[in-house]
Amino acid sequence: MTFQVWGWRREDASQVLAWVPDAEGGRRGVLTRRSLATKDPTAVERANLLNMAKLSIKGLIESALSFGRTLDSDYPPLQQFFVVMEHCLKHGLKVRKSFLSYNKTIWGPLELVEKLYPEAEEIGASVRDLPGLKTPLGRARAWLRLALMQKKMADYLRCLIIQRDLLSEFYEYHALMMEEEGAVIVGLLVGLNVIDANLCVKGEDLDSQVGVIDFSMYLKNEEDIGNKERNVQIAAILDQKNYVEELNRQLNSTVSSLHSRVDSLEKSNTKLIEELAIAKNNIIKLQEENHQLRSENKLILMKTQQHLEVTKVDVETELQTYKHSRQGLDEMYNEARRQLRDESQLRQGSEDGLKEKNEIIARLEEKTNKITAAMRQLEQRLQQAEKAQMEAEDEDEKYLQECLSKSDSLQKQISQKEKQLVQLETDLKIEKEWRQTLQEDLQKEKDALSHLRNETQQIISLKKEFLNLQDENQQLKKIYHEQEQALQELGNKLSESKLKIEDIKEANKALQGLVWLKDKEATHCKLCEKEFSLSKRKHHCRNCGEIFCNACSDNELPLPSSPKPVRVCDSCHALLIQRCSSNLP
Repeated sequence: MTFQVWGWRREDASQVLAWVPDAEGGRRGVLTRRSLATKDPTAVERANLLNMAKLSIKGLIESALSFGRTLDSDYPPLQQFFVVMEHCLKHGLKVRKSFLSYNKTIWGPLELVEKLYPEAEEIGASVRDLPGLKTPLGRARAWLRLALMQKKMADYLRCLIIQRDLLSEFYEYHALMMEEEGAVIVGLLVGLNVIDANLCVKGEDLDSQVGVIDFSMYLKNEEDIGNKERNVQIAAILDQKNYVEELNRQLNSTVSSLHSRVDSLEKSNTKLIEELAIAKNNIIKLQEENHQLRSENKLILMKTQQHLEVTKVDVETELQTYKHSRQGLDEMYNEARRQLRDESQLRQGSEDGLKEKNEIIARLEEKTNKITAAMRQLEQRLQQAEKAQMEAEDEDEKYLQECLSKSDSLQKQISQKEKQLVQLETDLKIEKEWRQTLQEDLQKEKDALSHLRNETQQIISLKKEFLNLQDENQQLKKIYHEQEQALQELGNKLSESKLKIEDIKEANKALQGLVWLKDKEATHCKLCEKEFSLSKRKHHCRNCGEIFCNACSDNELPLPSSPKPVRVCDSCHALLIQRCSSNLP
């Protein structure tokens, strides 16, 4: 958005500054011829103040964003903003009568903000505590600076313009703060929240400052527009450079993260390989233990079988001995019965042999008792052998079951370990594939890095060109400032000379009857025929009334219309000198 501000000439007082939108979407100041009778002058003042507020706020935001750091009190756009805000707040103020004099200050409505907005009490208290402030205007200026630093100026003034009945005590009905322009300015102030300002209010002399709006800050020409376009292009190049640098940083961070991931994957791969080796060793140990347990089981089975065979042989031998001894005892018993029968038969025959036979019978009874006792012992031993055999068989069955359960558990462990082996092998394959993809990504990232390095080199060359353009821009700015100073001096001289133009015109017309050529009608010098410009100004010859450049009218002679020496052209100068020389005796 570009802004062009135009003034008006002294002799045409009916021209009024107005603002219309231009083709670029901005606003352009043009002079419209309106009579003060048809347009209210207070409305024109409000419109002009609103436009100046828009210009100052927009210029402050743009310059602050390009400045790129915290603003201080000496920043010229910021000073102009405070001056414009002071003029806006002063518009339409009522004159408040006091005992000694008439008072017209903006501190009254600003002091009212404390009652409407409780957070503003801190600003009011700090302004009152400042030691160097003596006037209400100085306090109001300090209040505006503190509100800008707090980034709440828009909030404070919004709550103020809402209460129009309270504002009517301080402002006239046609004041800017009482109309829609005040609400527009408050809305524009919201954009100042993006600015960071650090203003030293304590040591600054705010009472004696003169608030004059400097319009030269908002004057623009074609060179400024070209410089602005060039600055926009340079800013775009710098944005691209910053974007590429940011991409480079992100790619470096991604490469470093990929390197770290590759390292972590390598570490996890080594850990998995170690775990796989440990698992294989455990499987080998378990297989060896299984073989040992199977061999021990076979040995135990062989021993138990041998023990059972031995016990069977012992039991069979004991049975055979028991049978033989029983047969022998049966034979002895039969023989004893036979002997008893024979003795009983013989007893009848002889009583003398009874005693001997009784003794033999007693002996036989003792032998039979001994045989029965031996028989009982043999039966007990046979029962104990059977019990031992049963216990051994039970123990063998239990041991066999334990061996079978251990072998099953070992087989389950082996199957689990084999499954773990398969999983580890699949994980290793996945890790290898992932590593290959990571290596491919790393290669791509390296290619992108090389491409970005080439772009950074191009950006460095563009940066050098940008620095050269900046130097050229500074040189052009110096030339522009010099020309602007020359124009200001010429403007001052013109403002002084324009006051005397009408008198000189009338005097020349009365004395010579010549026509005073208008500025618009002359585009080239009458003698050298060079075109007029900002550096080559127009000058009237006070003798003939024609327009010449400074080189062709750098002469001064007294004329009949003015006794003092005035500017004349080269031709009139030569002609007047000839007349003077011819008039001499």
